[in-house]
Amino acid sequence: MTSTTPSRGRRRAPSKMERAAGKAAALQRPRVILALLLLLGLTSVMLLDGYLRSEIGNDARVRDGAAYDKVPQKILDGGPLLTFNSGNAKTQSIPKKTIALTFDDGPTPTWTPQILKVLEDNDIEATFFMVGSMVSRYPGVVKDLVNQGNEVGIHTFTHVDLSYQSSARLKRELAQTQLALAGAAGITTTLFRAPYSSEINAVDNYSWPVYKEVGGLGYASVFVDTDSDDWKKPGVSKIVQWATPKNNKGAVVLMHDAGGDRSQTVTALDKYIKQMKAKGYSFTTVSGAMAKLNGAPNGAGRTAATGSGGAVEAGVGQTGAQTGMETGTQSGAQTGAVGGQPGGTQSAPGSSSAGNSSSAGKVNVEQSGQQKATGATLYEGKALIYAVAVAEWVLPLLSWLLLVVGVSVMGRFGMMLLLARRHYRQRNKKRGKGGKFSWGTTVTRPVTVIVPAYNEKECIANTLHSLAKSTHPIEIIVVDDGSTDGTKEIAESLGLPNVRVIRQENAGKPAALNNGVRNASYDIVVMMDGDTVFEPDAVHQLVQPFADLEIGAVAGNAKVGNRDTVIGAWQHIEYVMGFNLDRRMYDLLRCMPTIPGAIGAFRRDAVLGVGGMSEDTLAEDTDITIAMHRAGWRVVYQEHAKAWTEAPGSLKQLWSQRYRWSYGTMQALWKHRKSLTDKGPSGRFGRIGMPLVVIFQIITPVLAPLIDVFTIYSMIFVDFWASLLAWLAVLVVQLVCAAYAFRLDREKYRYLAMLPLQQLAYRQMMYLVLIHSSVTALTGGRLRWQKLKRTGEVGTPAGVS
Repeated sequence: MTSTTPSRGRRRAPSKMERAAGKAAALQRPRVILALLLLLGLTSVMLLDGYLRSEIGNDARVRDGAAYDKVPQKILDGGPLLTFNSGNAKTQSIPKKTIALTFDDGPTPTWTPQILKVLEDNDIEATFFMVGSMVSRYPGVVKDLVNQGNEVGIHTFTHVDLSYQSSARLKRELAQTQLALAGAAGITTTLFRAPYSSEINAVDNYSWPVYKEVGGLGYASVFVDTDSDDWKKPGVSKIVQWATPKNNKGAVVLMHDAGGDRSQTVTALDKYIKQMKAKGYSFTTVSGAMAKLNGAPNGAGRTAATGSGGAVEAGVGQTGAQTGMETGTQSGAQTGAVGGQPGGTQSAPGSSSAGNSSSAGKVNVEQSGQQKATGATLYEGKALIYAVAVAEWVLPLLSWLLLVVGVSVMGRFGMMLLLARRHYRQRNKKRGKGGKFSWGTTVTRPVTVIVPAYNEKECIANTLHSLAKSTHPIEIIVVDDGSTDGTKEIAESLGLPNVRVIRQENAGKPAALNNGVRNASYDIVVMMDGDTVFEPDAVHQLVQPFADLEIGAVAGNAKVGNRDTVIGAWQHIEYVMGFNLDRRMYDLLRCMPTIPGAIGAFRRDAVLGVGGMSEDTLAEDTDITIAMHRAGWRVVYQEHAKAWTEAPGSLKQLWSQRYRWSYGTMQALWKHRKSLTDKGPSGRFGRIGMPLVVIFQIITPVLAPLIDVFTIYSMIFVDFWASLLAWLAVLVVQLVCAAYAFRLDREKYRYLAMLPLQQLAYRQMMYLVLIHSSVTALTGGRLRWQKLKRTGEVGTPAGVS
């Protein structure tokens, strides 16, 4: 029996799906790009954070005991202030009874503000040699420090021993720190202190070229006269004692405002300042000390109003450049962050000759090593600070989400194993308390099998032949959805009994299924795909649960027929482990989310009662299943009803199918969001199923890439073997779950050899598909029904290996 075909005399209007398809097609590529950009952004944030924490590019080597015969003796015997003018090195010592307090390795939000409070209470300023990565993480502390009148210097960006680094790395360390200072406080600086440096007589043959290059870039290198060794935490009295210069000499004194607990430093600092002032010492910054050496009057710039360095004549303390980063010409013109140079003309901060070409009216002597950042340097610096702020906010969030994902994944595995075992034992019980499991009186009455078909010429014959072998009485309705490849003619030519072919204009799978339901002769309808092959007893097994009048729908056991390819094997593992093991769990919890389109059965009246198969979503199987729950029907899983389906044979087709599935699932969940507030039995899915589906099928898969991203990151930058072992441990857990699922379904274990490769390749693709779907959902996109290319290679079940 067939319906008449529509007239060919006029061109039909496009369907609603076809109109939506036209709009969707133009939007898919941007959404794919956006999904990839999200992953790129995540990777970038992690790399930036790793760089800031010295996990990326870290070089922990520290040189010690090297020869120094190539270092000029006058330098080794000189003072702690090293500058270069036209390539000529010059050292200076701090004036008598003058202390230039310096702090290394900061800033930190804990100890730097406490040190600043002590300095402010004692009305003095100090010089802070800062690590650029710390500056970018705590810009507010730097801004407060500068506003208080203190001075900053560069201590590199990642605190590496520069004697081991290339010239390019050196310049990059300087330039990045300058950008961080510009973004944090709007300044750049000409002061530099190398990590792991100490007194100037410790300069060796490896570090001397570094200082010459740094000096050539316009920096003044600052060494130490007196080291408090506060990092050793020797006690307050020892810190004060070791920081005190001998014989009333002036000194550059070293303390630390980072690197661990600095409570002893904070306490000792207040005591030290008071004690040294009582001895007649004055305190200043490095630039302030150099200003004294270069002819500025004692106390120049002190104002009662501000308590900080005040005004002296223009140029004092400058280096002839407008900013510490803006360079590239001998005149100090601003050209951006080139090579980390602070300026053009080379002279020491605080020198009387420095900055003669500057047009500034007054400068702060004690901050004269600093310049105002302008132009590209300023904006690039602010961009760096904003990027780091994002990384500092995102990474802790991602870490917590990673914990959530880990707990969720392991919880899901645990639930699946426990509930699947219970489900199997319950449904396959042959003896014991209560006797053999039974759904009730055996269902023997005829049922209707609906086969929606659109261009299924490769598969339709195998499908109908398998149904003809059914051990259960059936009528078969083939709904040809406007096929153009002769599907209808093939179905009719087979001459099989109890087969009706209904022809309709192309309207999509939901419309075809509804057409079949309306034309069904019996009260139970079995729905399948046009490429699916049923085992002979599949229909009989599938309809047995309807002996229970509470059951409105039954999900069958769909299996991958074309599993002998790599892609097919991957999907086979997914079907057995992911879909069928999940269904056992959801069945026991009475919240089955999806009846597979390949094999499912429904009470006809129940389908009509919920409005039939809806076209509102692309996952009509999930949509109808949730609707059945909300109507009060129970939905179960019948593992013994097996059907063989042809899985996508290429990555492109697989992407298309899974994209539609995941997006359709999101649509269905959103459509039925009010199930969360449904009462009674009909609200069970909303109370239990909806949260589980959202957590296990959307949130966890979307966030699951974090596991792989963090693993790869840790393997490359942190601890390769520990990270590899952690990843292998998760793989073992998955392998155990998969093996158990294969055992329950009596599948061959050989396919599990593909599991590691599946985790490396196939799973990543599924992540991207779900992210793509999420982006589409969030941007309000629409998708059309997507027809997969079939080969017809899935024949009778006996032919499936």
